[in-house]
Amino acid sequence: GYGADPIMQEVRAQVREVFEAPEAAVFLIINGTAANSVLLASMSQPWQTIFCTDCAHIHEDACNAPEFYTQAKLTLVPTTDGKMAEDDLRGKILGEENRGVHGPQRGPLSITQVTEKGTIYRLDEIRALTGTAKEFGMKTHLDGARFANALTALDCSPAEMTWKAGIDTVSFGGTKNGALGVEACVIFDPQIAWEFELRRKRGGHLLSKHRYLSAQMQAYLADGLWLEMARSANACCVQLAEGLREHNAAEMLYEPQANMIFFNMSRREHKRMLDGGAVYYVMSGDPEVGDPDEQLIGRLVCDWSMTKEGVSQFLDLLRG
Repeated sequence: GYGADPIMQEVRAQVREVFEAPEAAVFLIINGTAANSVLLASMSQPWQTIFCTDCAHIHEDACNAPEFYTQAKLTLVPTTDGKMAEDDLRGKILGEENRGVHGPQRGPLSITQVTEKGTIYRLDEIRALTGTAKEFGMKTHLDGARFANALTALDCSPAEMTWKAGIDTVSFGGTKNGALGVEACVIFDPQIAWEFELRRKRGGHLLSKHRYLSAQMQAYLADGLWLEMARSANACCVQLAEGLREHNAAEMLYEPQANMIFFNMSRREHKRMLDGGAVYYVMSGDPEVGDPDEQLIGRLVCDWSMTKEGVSQFLDLLRG
């Protein structure tokens, strides 16, 4: 139990091979919120601040779990299309650790790939951000809930998108790409590994029947299944985006680069789609109540199980 199962030994070897990192520490945890929070807690101190984007999942969608586990604060970096720029990060870093004992000290940087807006950092952009962090003695965490979608879109290796680009730890997502519930916490800095183990246990995230996590990750990585599912999801998103561009009533807010689309459409059109059987998230208002012409933001996600036929059905409904 507790991660000593034979399957986990194989998983550890699989993940190390995937990342071309034979010395990497590899731990499994049940969901992305826990993965991000425990990793960041292992990288920071309570008197520090963690730098992340103003739309980061750890800021907007984790119910303050990172603050709970780290006891640190978050410093928000402004974004364009969901991505922070090196100059903006530098400005935020310079704004901290300059008030002595009265202000927070500089902690780690956390970036998300794919971003919360469905966009992707290029490798040179990642290197610029991690380089700035290292200049100030900071480590970098990568929230990779949609890691596989970004990887296949960039057509690069996991090593190129992580440690070769200056990343110190990765939340390697499985749940959003087909797994029942498992994430791999990959740590390239061995100094962080033991503290992570202690914090995972202290936080209640070390499962006695750990083999149920190990078995998921083993199957996820076998024969490149994780990449196959991500490529399929991304391809369906391309098909969906092409169809949306042909429909004047829908306006995409960001150029989709992986498997997510954010779009504006009237309440009337949203209601028609939902009444017709479409299933997606309307983010900015109640599609049932209000001005029928008001524009509401919707989020479309092509997951690992989406098919070209399913996308075609959605677009047929959209066209009326």
